[in-house]
Amino acid sequence: MTPMPRSAAPMFSDPPSALAKAEPPSRDPAARPHQGMPPLGLDGPALSFFEFWPMWAFYPPVMLYAAWLMLRYRGVLLPTVANPSFPGGGFYGESKAEILALAMRHTPEWVAPFIAVQRPEAAEADPHSECEIALALLAGAGLSLPVVAKPDLGCRGAGVKLIRTADDLHAYLRAFPPGAKLLLQRLVPFEGEAGIFYCRRPGQASGRIVSITLKYFPHVTGDGRRTLRQLILDDPRAGKLSHLYLRRHTARLDLVPAAGESIRLAFAGSHSRGAIFRNGTHLVTPEMEASFDAIAKRLPEFHFGRFDVRFEDFAEVQRGRAFTIVEVNGAGAESTHIWDRQTTLPQAWLALMRQYRWLYEIGHANRARGFKPMSWAHFMRDYRREKLLTPQYPATD
Repeated sequence: MTPMPRSAAPMFSDPPSALAKAEPPSRDPAARPHQGMPPLGLDGPALSFFEFWPMWAFYPPVMLYAAWLMLRYRGVLLPTVANPSFPGGGFYGESKAEILALAMRHTPEWVAPFIAVQRPEAAEADPHSECEIALALLAGAGLSLPVVAKPDLGCRGAGVKLIRTADDLHAYLRAFPPGAKLLLQRLVPFEGEAGIFYCRRPGQASGRIVSITLKYFPHVTGDGRRTLRQLILDDPRAGKLSHLYLRRHTARLDLVPAAGESIRLAFAGSHSRGAIFRNGTHLVTPEMEASFDAIAKRLPEFHFGRFDVRFEDFAEVQRGRAFTIVEVNGAGAESTHIWDRQTTLPQAWLALMRQYRWLYEIGHANRARGFKPMSWAHFMRDYRREKLLTPQYPATD
């Protein structure tokens, strides 16, 4: 178990307020869902017709275009040098702990602190002892419960869980695959979350924000009559995704929430786990772009990827301040604004094709600068390990 470095003194004039001591999200029945976010438009369809297509149905045109780029630039694994300082460029099977540790070293005032926990192999595993050690490491790093637990390897919100108590932590460790690594990260206790996609070609003086995804956590509101199960089934959107929410709230489906009580249906800001995504790219401001450009340029050889951030007020983020980075995704990141239900299928495909073109152009330029793509043996090892571990992670909140 390895503690990550604690935050250094702020280097920017206006450090993020979200790094204040975290408290659990309010359970006040009057708490306002989506607080601090731009208004969530509910006009139009609840889902786009392709929003939850299986990967084999949605991605073939994008993969055909990517195959053409591989031929054009003579390199299948060029994305692995898009960000030379990231393991494998952050393309696939990368360590979240290594990337966040890099961000902590270079931009500590903007990143939610964390520790990394290496689970022992099954023969040595003692979850009670592991829990005590993890709590001691949290305290040594200046952290305390609640925290967010997440796998070191994984994507699409797999295995993300809110840990409020020592019992929660013990249960999470017991369910986590032996021999695998996980992160325990300070909870940023706000409703606001967004994915900020950034791109800067090698040699360019400045990069730019090319996509913003606003992430809204789904809620239902009690009326004092219907059970939680019925509230979910009756909701225009949640009812279409009930398979995502019903199993997550099994223990309280037959409870009747009080009139006006807001029940949050998902904790992880992942579309595949039930979060609502909206396209916020039109909300980029010069101040916001300058702030993320300054952060990105402080990360060595970072050119392409997505910052996942949490915040209390998006208007402050537009001023380039008061946000906390909870994850940095590299070459394997996606412009997730495409899952806005107003996006058409051709628009979604074109956005991803444009993203892949930038990715291969950057990889090609970095290879010309002397950086070598990952070997096939190394890539396949990482790919197989992530594929093996992902089905074994605890259920996502």
